[in-house]
Amino acid sequence: MVPDLLGPNLRLVFCGTAPSRASAAAKAYYAKPGNKFWPTLHQVGITPRGFAPHEYPELLKLDIGLTDLGKVHSGVDSELPDDAFDLIALKSKIARYQPALVAFTSKNAAQSALEKSVAYGLQAETWGKTQFFVLPSPSGLATRFFDIGVWQELARWLGRKPSKN
Repeated sequence: MVPDLLGPNLRLVFCGTAPSRASAAAKAYYAKPGNKFWPTLHQVGITPRGFAPHEYPELLKLDIGLTDLGKVHSGVDSELPDDAFDLIALKSKIARYQPALVAFTSKNAAQSALEKSVAYGLQAETWGKTQFFVLPSPSGLATRFFDIGVWQELARWLGRKPSKN
């Protein structure tokens, strides 16, 4: 599987549901061709340059981490077993590392973690000092739901400016 990229007091941690089969095989986050995660990070200004999936460990230098609700299974959400998501482990990671913000990379991830229906954007709920933000999925399978405006809102919240490229 793809190991967590976490450390204490990160400014931002992205949290997905579980790695795609392509990501699991590549041992890299958001590695499936057609996934908009990496180009979007640069386009909205969260990263100073475009990153390839295998470069994901470099995000720690930018105070950004990565994790998933499910660390044992891979595939599309509809194929995952009912017990694929480990909410206890996620809560433990957040309590241990205390990131300023966790951005869920899909409504499914957010609703599973927060155990309620959510809207896109910043959430009122916090776990300790950690705030939550819900993004539309960058997956190629969710293209019809993708809205870069919500990703731009996250970048503004972080005080970032869009890339000029």
